[in-house]
Amino acid sequence: MTKKKSLLNDQRFIALIIAILLMVIYFVFSKEFRKYSSILSMLDFSYYDMLMGFGVTFPLITAGVDLSIGTGMVCYALVGGTLVRNNNIPVAVAMLICILMGVAIGLLNGILIGVMGLAPFIATLSTCMITRGIGSMCNATPWPTLQQPGGWFHSIFKLTFGSGRGAFKFPIGFFLMLVLMCVMEFVLNHTKFGRYTIAIGSNREATALSGINVKFYHVMVYVVCGFFTGLAAIAYAAVTPTVQPGTGAGLEMDAIGGVFVGGVSATGGYGSIIGTFIGVMIICLLKTGLPYIGLQANWQQIITGVVLIVAVLIDIIKKRRAAAV
Repeated sequence: MTKKKSLLNDQRFIALIIAILLMVIYFVFSKEFRKYSSILSMLDFSYYDMLMGFGVTFPLITAGVDLSIGTGMVCYALVGGTLVRNNNIPVAVAMLICILMGVAIGLLNGILIGVMGLAPFIATLSTCMITRGIGSMCNATPWPTLQQPGGWFHSIFKLTFGSGRGAFKFPIGFFLMLVLMCVMEFVLNHTKFGRYTIAIGSNREATALSGINVKFYHVMVYVVCGFFTGLAAIAYAAVTPTVQPGTGAGLEMDAIGGVFVGGVSATGGYGSIIGTFIGVMIICLLKTGLPYIGLQANWQQIITGVVLIVAVLIDIIKKRRAAAV
């Protein structure tokens, strides 16, 4: 009985059950979804949400947020693509620039929030506008196609065996996400950075009084988030035929919603990268799977909103029960 209770109290377990149920429903009611190409396509479009989710988990654990990750991801992809197209910069260098831009914006967010004391909502909303403006200065930018030099970039998340109609594509990106999940789960639970991130979210003042350099670690939380946003920009450009300027606003909500569905506390102080992985997968299943069973995109938004409300309510109920005990 104890094990059952502990599992039912673990939001990650509940989220996993929901993800499995969604998969079963799609498989039963949609022949199209059962196709390997459909699963592969869904996974392709989950990677950038997953990477943003891994990064934004850390600010959310500190009771903060980063609203700039959506527009930032598109901005970095636009800048990288523009440099490749107009300045003949190697694709690998453009990918590095995407990451460096993400780290730079993350550092700016960290300084504004951790050092200068701005509210996370205001600081990251400002950098959201900045990155959207920078991205708008670029033209619609397709990175090199598979047939062009540097086109290997579009297959970094897939291994292709054979050629022509008989070619088999293996989703190596999914296993890369699993490796990143394990690494960042270890970082969160078994390193100073991870423990101090949780401590800041639990009680910033007490953490500072214990002699920890709270400002430094608070800044680093947003730097890590920016780093993963840069990686997400690479994934976004790899699966999107043409990156459009002026877009990106709202893309962060899929990642943030997935983090909350995966069990990160709405008030900070607790989180799990494993939970983030499962939660973002649920959001991606809702986003890409509902049309296969005949529901339009607006239903995806409604159902995702309901799922997010339920996730936050579960967190509130758990905290009230813990306080009562």
